[in-house]
Amino acid sequence: MDQPTAPSPQVPATRGDAVKKILLAAPRGYCAGVDRAVDAVEQALAHYGAPIYVRKEIVHNKYVVEALSRRGAIFVSKTDEVPEGARVVFSAHGVSPAVHARAEARHLRTIDATCPLVTKVHKQAIRFAKDDYDIILVGHTGHEEVEGTQGEAPERIQVVNGPHEVDAVTVRDPEKVVWISQTTLSVDETMETVRLLRERFPHLADPPADDICYATQNRQGAVKTIAPRVDVMVVVGSGNSSNSVRLKEVALEAGAPVAYRVDYARELEESWFAEANTVGLTSGASVPEILVREVVERLGEMGFDEVEMVRTATEKISFSLPKNLRADLRAAAGGRMPGHRREPVAGHTC
Repeated sequence: MDQPTAPSPQVPATRGDAVKKILLAAPRGYCAGVDRAVDAVEQALAHYGAPIYVRKEIVHNKYVVEALSRRGAIFVSKTDEVPEGARVVFSAHGVSPAVHARAEARHLRTIDATCPLVTKVHKQAIRFAKDDYDIILVGHTGHEEVEGTQGEAPERIQVVNGPHEVDAVTVRDPEKVVWISQTTLSVDETMETVRLLRERFPHLADPPADDICYATQNRQGAVKTIAPRVDVMVVVGSGNSSNSVRLKEVALEAGAPVAYRVDYARELEESWFAEANTVGLTSGASVPEILVREVVERLGEMGFDEVEMVRTATEKISFSLPKNLRADLRAAAGGRMPGHRREPVAGHTC
């Protein structure tokens, strides 16, 4: 994870500025795993042609899913909905071994766009299960990432949704217990859950590396810096995006008097900002920058015409395309990997 830098010295220390302004969080928006997954679908559409099937939402964002659908991506809930022999992309959230097996049985041509940081958690689960640990997966039941990870060792993994469920955990051997986590959780709540687990199981082992991804931590860190200095916080992101929902919660916990989550600028209500001078703005890790720009424009129409960037970290991480897609693109280009030639759903954030 990139080390955070000092917050911008221009950020006001108190609310009540005479000038109406927006404090724009940086980093925000697309993380490397989301960019890779969306890129994979776009490159597949350009290279193989439509339709390209996608199991579940490639990332949790309405705008992205709708934009890719218009280009020829077909989103399905189950692998069995993909015609035999067709090409299917697995989403950034990852899938279980059972899904891979079902796809192989149906002779599907798969492109696995699982975020490499999620893959890392899967490998941890496999390793700890092989060593006969009871594995506590801190995460949200029903989330695709949790279902995929739990599917690696269902007989060894139990999901804990938060501190309130710690007392219900049972294990075979209190000295052979380890915790892992969903990558998009609230950092603070996860650490509180782990603290309570360790009170119950003093020998609780830690994963070899922090499972909550760098982008989730960086976006939450930026919000924590901004929240105490604003009158209203706005988070752009979809309701099924775990990291976007967490950003709203983090803003409130960090001191924002009120916070709203929206998908689109048109959802903003002027009454939210009637008494506000300073608005904080950020976006979840699956949100394209165009949606943030539209919110800035809409707030500008309400009088918030000064925008100040508040940077707390700089991200330089990127991930290469899935191996088989990369090989096909290279072969089509005569052995050279073509440049970033897609027509993007949205630009990168700053």
